[in-house]
Amino acid sequence: MTDIPLQQKIAEYIDPYLGVSLGEAEVIREVSGENVVLELGFPTARYADALVEALRAHTGMPGVNLEVRNEMRPRATQRGVDPIPGVKNTLAIASGKGGVGKSTTTVNLALALADEGARVGILDADIYGPSQPRMLGTLGKPETLDGKSIQPLTGHGIQCMSIGNLVDEETPMIWRGPMATGALEQLLRDTRWDNLDYLLIDLPPGTGDIQLTLCQKIPLTAALIVTTPQDIALLDARRGLKMFEKVKVPVLGVVENMSVHVCSACGHAEHIFGEGGGARMAADHEVALLGSLPLDITVREGTDNGRPSVVGDPEGVASNAYREIARRASAKMSLLARNMSAGFPRIVVENS
Repeated sequence: MTDIPLQQKIAEYIDPYLGVSLGEAEVIREVSGENVVLELGFPTARYADALVEALRAHTGMPGVNLEVRNEMRPRATQRGVDPIPGVKNTLAIASGKGGVGKSTTTVNLALALADEGARVGILDADIYGPSQPRMLGTLGKPETLDGKSIQPLTGHGIQCMSIGNLVDEETPMIWRGPMATGALEQLLRDTRWDNLDYLLIDLPPGTGDIQLTLCQKIPLTAALIVTTPQDIALLDARRGLKMFEKVKVPVLGVVENMSVHVCSACGHAEHIFGEGGGARMAADHEVALLGSLPLDITVREGTDNGRPSVVGDPEGVASNAYREIARRASAKMSLLARNMSAGFPRIVVENS
């Protein structure tokens, strides 16, 4: 192996999050002597040191100087849907069924991405049951600086907008489908998102007309599905996955929530909602199982108190699981086709 050129050794290394070699991912920017520059398309503030050590071991060159840069570039979305100003990439978080922890997963993945160095926002698209303001501690009303657009609220470094910030917390939203989708699209486009690498969209549960319309009108880079191992939850999760396939949105994978409960008193582990359902679903639909999350009381307590796991218990088991899922999801997104429209000038025809 010592006779193989350094660039080839680096190119052959298979990154555990990308799932392909660094050569295939086209992230090698410079190799000069024992100096190597990599530019990864996903945030790696916490992961970079581990990657450097892994590459030194792989090349057998402990003295090699490795610089890891990050550039989260815009990826392609559905055709015919205008991009969102101030947003590079959008990630829809869907479940098909309510009560599986989709919103909790959304907020913790957002915090995990921000912890890795990305600029992240959340659009709470659940018009009928908004929960992100309470989870992020952003319960105030948004401000407007120009009378036309609104400023997102910020909690734990995450930009957030929700219908829950515009109405009283206990006010029911008795809106029909067209009204709800119109309000959400306005909320999305009238918010002044500030240079986001990722906007996570917490979709309402279900796969009906509202969800389908949202997926057709909102520019989506990719989606991921949250489910529990329970058969009844998996049925709806499969419908959610099929919905994204119909509108040509790539599905990054499946997140299995509440996969196992470990008793805090005796340490006994029990699969309350079944075992292996997320893995079977991922295999059946040829997508990745991005990770499994425990059924943990501290996860629920954190979101209820406005301090989700990743900030409330940053080194806990659940927090580390969220970080692993965030790395896998963002790494897979970095391999999607680039959005090249930003590189072309706009043509404007005027009467002279």
